[in-house]
Amino acid sequence: MKGLPFKLRVPVVAAPMFLISGPELVLAACRSGIIGAFPTPNARPIEVLGDWMQQITDGLAQARDQQGADTLGPWCANLVTHSSNTRLPQDLELIARFKPPLVVTALGSPKPAIPVVHAYGGRVIADVTTLTLARKAADAGADGLACISAGAGGHTGSLSPFAFVSAVREFFDGLVIIGGGISDGSGVAGAIACGADLVYMGTRFIPTDESRADPAYKQMLVDCTADDLIVSAGLTGTPASWLKPSLRAQGLDPDNLPAAPPRSYDSNQNLATKRWRDVWAAGQGLGAIKKVEPVARVVDRLVQEYRSAAGRFAQRASD
Repeated sequence: MKGLPFKLRVPVVAAPMFLISGPELVLAACRSGIIGAFPTPNARPIEVLGDWMQQITDGLAQARDQQGADTLGPWCANLVTHSSNTRLPQDLELIARFKPPLVVTALGSPKPAIPVVHAYGGRVIADVTTLTLARKAADAGADGLACISAGAGGHTGSLSPFAFVSAVREFFDGLVIIGGGISDGSGVAGAIACGADLVYMGTRFIPTDESRADPAYKQMLVDCTADDLIVSAGLTGTPASWLKPSLRAQGLDPDNLPAAPPRSYDSNQNLATKRWRDVWAAGQGLGAIKKVEPVARVVDRLVQEYRSAAGRFAQRASD
């Protein structure tokens, strides 16, 4: 299963971000001609998830009437398939009902989602951070791999994106998404040149008008650089890239974070009890962020940068 089954203005996914991505960001991304995604655990309780999926479905139907289907990107739901997520069966029922064209699985095997999504013709993409996990996901029947690499925000990987894509292409010919520190169109062009089909871009879309991030979070991304990041498993049990100023604001010492706690990703849990709820994540590409602005403006700039980089590459290749 090779190639993209849809046309995009630029090969970018507005990555699903915990507590940040909601229907507003998904719809703005799709209307701008890229893929819009959100994690289903952002919608709690389960009734809210159904409302969100209905809002996205209705919003895209309206956008098709207004601007034409060819200009829209598809939407994507991100499922947590870790064994601790007791809400997964209910999430899958809504997936079967609303039929997102793409479903990304994270923190567990893609197996639970594959029969449900394939039944209506969708594609399942597995988040992976190592080659071992990539092989397991490919063997399980995933249609795509989202290779989370060094430099990614939130739960991050440790492999170079270029090395990761090259190694994955040795055994996998499905869709490959690369994520990790890419925040401009030149980086997107580089990822495509090295063998990826799409680029996960999360941090770049946090300081947008349509994201659900706290205004102070958005401003922190404008003000900070990659030197203000630290990777630690001490908050969620999984290595993640955090903004040091946000750790300090919660009384945590970036140089002396706690040991990794047991991993628990149950979508039925009350988030108000989680200390890390108000600790903010970011990827190494935050230096490209200069201001808070609408998603449409960010995508327009990405398109221009991507085309410019592609032109430079074509010229260099023909010299």
